[in-house]
Amino acid sequence: MKMKDHPAAGERKKLNYGKTALIGFGFMAVQVAWIIYNAYVPLILADNDALSRLAWSGTAIGAIMVFDNVFGLICQPLFGRLSDRTHTRFGKRTPYIMLGLPICALLFVLIPRIRTLGILMIDVILFNFIMSTWRSPVVAMMPDFTPSELRGEGNAVINIMGGAGVVLGTVSGSIISKLFKTDDVQTLRNNVFLFGAIVMILCLLVVVFAVREGDNRITKEESLKVKNSYEKGRAAKEKKTGLRQIGLSRGEMTSLLLMLVALFFNSNATDSINTYFTTFATKEMGFAEKDAALFITLFAAATVIGAIPAGKLGQKFGRKKTIMTGWIGILALFLLFFITRLTVLLYIAIIVGGVCIAFVTINTLPLVLEIGGQERIGTFTGLYYTATQSAAIAGPVIVGAMFDITKKFTSDGAPNYWSLFVFCPICFILALTCMVFVRHGETNTISDKTLQEIRDENED
Repeated sequence: MKMKDHPAAGERKKLNYGKTALIGFGFMAVQVAWIIYNAYVPLILADNDALSRLAWSGTAIGAIMVFDNVFGLICQPLFGRLSDRTHTRFGKRTPYIMLGLPICALLFVLIPRIRTLGILMIDVILFNFIMSTWRSPVVAMMPDFTPSELRGEGNAVINIMGGAGVVLGTVSGSIISKLFKTDDVQTLRNNVFLFGAIVMILCLLVVVFAVREGDNRITKEESLKVKNSYEKGRAAKEKKTGLRQIGLSRGEMTSLLLMLVALFFNSNATDSINTYFTTFATKEMGFAEKDAALFITLFAAATVIGAIPAGKLGQKFGRKKTIMTGWIGILALFLLFFITRLTVLLYIAIIVGGVCIAFVTINTLPLVLEIGGQERIGTFTGLYYTATQSAAIAGPVIVGAMFDITKKFTSDGAPNYWSLFVFCPICFILALTCMVFVRHGETNTISDKTLQEIRDENED
């Protein structure tokens, strides 16, 4: 007798780890690209002759480095929704990946090879735009293939694959240096970007040929049903009330606004670290480019390691206290390193600082959602990510402008990248000050499962 494919009643469904890992190759491609991009592009821009001669070059570099955040904020939700309504013989997500990823790989290879600033800008802008067209579809593939009750496990597998991409991107400089037996900066950069592009293409081949979404073309009748469903959803969305009409008390509104401002300052600091730290490590500390990228990975890895303890501490001692402890810890570490300038303290500040930031990021989202309540989760999730994404756009530009100002106070007219360790502590102090006056958000009416689903949808 043939066994049934579906589980018996009461039997727990099991995640298909192999299939989920294959889907994760798409996220690996994203992570490889961004790790290499964030580590090397600020250095490439700083070395560009036309850009380096500008009095406001630091501001310009900061503005260029936020293109990915701008396109991500505008285009990723749009193309995510478009892919929901896409019906082809290749499925609804795969067409975006099949078209977008190869173009991105080609543009990626060209970035370190272009000398003319105008052409380089066209290449960078196109790369960031096209990346934003397929990132949401590739992230959405896991939920498409995974039952809702297993998506937590599925997301863990996807993040492991993404972590593999982070590692590959981080060690790419060392791999290329040993493979070609060269320390020439230009040769290293050219081949690191080529390595990243090859990994991206290999990931694409795995997703297209091993995952296979399947034909999801629909009939004319089904198309009308989809259209009607979309129109109903649109009408419901238009009925949503604004922030002033959501019924918060004055105290709750004050706590919410202070929390959003605190998030803005916190994200200003953390995004500036991610954007400029490799530049600081090479220009001020004398690290080789291939080694400087390691710090960003250490910071990210420490944040992941600190996530579970941060959640437990928030439950036991309160979210506000845990968040403030995180800011106080990283503030003390950064200031200590700035004063002593000891290399060993830099490693400590980056690793322990990453754990401290986990104390903040793990507890701020539930705190904001608790202020709004269960019935307003969508609205307050939007407010939370608007605050953090706005900072991701503004922060690198502000820091770039700060570097330009420091040129006037250096003997050789070069930017003083140590000012990064002035800017970030100031941001943490301002965030901490706002947090002191937050009085709401400590209750636990939002389930852990709901919080994880929100993070999965918005942070991948």
